[in-house]
Amino acid sequence: MTEIPQKRVMGIFAHPDDPEFFSGATFARWAAEGAHIIFVLATSGDKGSADPDMTRERLIALREEEECNAAAALGVKEVIFLRYPDGELQPSLALRRDLVRLLRMKQPDIVVTCDPSVFWFGARGINHPDHRAIGEAALDAVYPTARDRLNFPEMEREEGLGVHKVREVYLAGTNTVTTLVDVSAHIETKIAALREHKSQIADMEAMAQRVRERLLDESAPTDAPRYVERFHVIQLA
Repeated sequence: MTEIPQKRVMGIFAHPDDPEFFSGATFARWAAEGAHIIFVLATSGDKGSADPDMTRERLIALREEEECNAAAALGVKEVIFLRYPDGELQPSLALRRDLVRLLRMKQPDIVVTCDPSVFWFGARGINHPDHRAIGEAALDAVYPTARDRLNFPEMEREEGLGVHKVREVYLAGTNTVTTLVDVSAHIETKIAALREHKSQIADMEAMAQRVRERLLDESAPTDAPRYVERFHVIQLA
């Protein structure tokens, strides 16, 4: 995909900072090209602190504020928090219902979420179980549930929400890359957005260096570096 002017995009992720880490530069590019972008966060990251004095309630407020600031830096129009407990996310029917409601309400052309098939990233880390859970729930919500009117028919009857068919799904954090998005002009916006997550990132300069290293396209000439974000894309229309 090179341009998506006027299209609607929904990023569905588990935690505050996930949209920025997984695909923040792509969101920044799409927003600059005119897309209307909405983030849906299943949790508010209420376990993500080593501070012995931190409470769950304070952390929720802090991380939601950080995410809203980060999303604004990317050009995202709306952030929705479902407030499921952090670290306990399951691809449950309740979560699927919540996502179907939002898909039918917001009607995105494109959904971006995590690849639920990934348990580890080579030798450099284990994928968070919440990432796998939200990816599975999002895919189940996109197909076939949001599309078929006899799934959750009360939404149409009681809320006036008709069915919706997503056209494309972008899976981030994947081991089966099919699509590279050139984000050379937007990598610094991604880094600026990540800098808003002060409660999560201890060394901002080290973070920025890691981002540049991981997004570097090794096939590009060394004198003209190119940065990309990598996805497995599924076409549904």
